[in-house]
Amino acid sequence: MKVTEKPTGEFERTPMAFTDRITADGASGWPVEAGRYRLVISRACPWAHRVVLVRRLTGLDEAISLAVTDPVQEQVAGDAHWVFTARTGSPGGLDPVLGVHTLREAYLARDPGYDGGVSVPGLVDVPSGHLVSNDHDQLTLDLGSEWAALHREGAPELYPPALRDEIDALNAEIYRDVANGVYRAGFSPSQQTYERTVAALFARLDALEDRLTRQRFLLGGSITDADVRLFPTLVRFDAVYHGHFKCNVRKLVEYPALWAYARDLFQTPGFGDTVHLDHVRQHYYAVHRAINPTGVVAVGPDPAGWLTAHHREELGGRPFGDGTPPGPPPAIDRVPEIVPGGARPCG
Repeated sequence: MKVTEKPTGEFERTPMAFTDRITADGASGWPVEAGRYRLVISRACPWAHRVVLVRRLTGLDEAISLAVTDPVQEQVAGDAHWVFTARTGSPGGLDPVLGVHTLREAYLARDPGYDGGVSVPGLVDVPSGHLVSNDHDQLTLDLGSEWAALHREGAPELYPPALRDEIDALNAEIYRDVANGVYRAGFSPSQQTYERTVAALFARLDALEDRLTRQRFLLGGSITDADVRLFPTLVRFDAVYHGHFKCNVRKLVEYPALWAYARDLFQTPGFGDTVHLDHVRQHYYAVHRAINPTGVVAVGPDPAGWLTAHHREELGGRPFGDGTPPGPPPAIDRVPEIVPGGARPCG
């Protein structure tokens, strides 16, 4: 995450530096091509998680390979670097496909003079080693549309034309008040800013609770891009945002509809099988030393709650609309399964 201070004392995200698009017609200079690109992510990052979800749901697992960085960034000359390590599948500390130790190397391959921050996700052109894009918003949309020719049979339509205006409006609210709101609360420089941000966060969660009391998913009976964008924040909420970011008016588990909705998604193929809560806790608690100076990593809550019955099917609807669920993820992309009866230790 890279933030800059606003004149008001609040923090905002630095605009993404590389926003090229990979398109079906190749007009951008980056054509859709199976096997050409590698998606670099951290399992801890909610912005990267959105792109991973679309990749899984649309069946692009084989067309776009996945590189996972260590959840704990490496400090080099005062800068935090997303690095590849043996514990995330990179023996010798080098990504086995790109041959680099840090994601920054792909940024510098693209622009040797680049001196800004480095964020995940990063979509990298394998032949050249150049970063194509770190624009998680556009990547989320393009994987669901520009890459349609390589989608699996039965892939859901996450951004249907008839719903795009409503999806866009809801996504803007979710980003402002929830997905980015938890960060604005956690990094608030003053009590006044913190209280204002937390009030907006929980007002939006209250509104989403009301909405989801009446329907199974955010736009009705099927999953859309809006659900893809909300889920990464909800799945991290009680584990890190509630305590670490002081978003503690209520826990997710105290919202009957939201908590059931989040479990419904988690238990849907393509969602829960992309979640690595150990990486989430390790990153937030170990890296944000300004908030957690000791670096001690919380061990709870027990993740087994995500496997409990949600009963959302009683509201009707079909999660994938006219499509079908994705099959199991490739072995190389799998995350540890939650074991009922107790939390896994960190590590």
